[in-house]
Amino acid sequence: MAQFLALVQAYTALGIGIIIGLGAIGACIGIGIMGSKFLEAAGRQPELIPQLQKFMFLLAGLIDAAFLIGVGIAMFFGFANPLLSVIK
Repeated sequence: MAQFLALVQAYTALGIGIIIGLGAIGACIGIGIMGSKFLEAAGRQPELIPQLQKFMFLLAGLIDAAFLIGVGIAMFFGFANPLLSVIK
């Protein structure tokens, strides 16, 4: 039983690392692509920079929020793992 409990904790730690790692990579790639497209659009039409900047910051917040939701779910499994209560 103790080995099974340790196995569940090990797989939970592995899952937490995957959730946070892939979320961080996705958020960084998304914000990088968005920033490059903003700079391209600002170079083509400089008069639209205030409008584009407003939408860029809105999207940056949404991308970051998606990553932080993943971190919250990972922390839920790290600190209050529902799988461990079923085993005991």
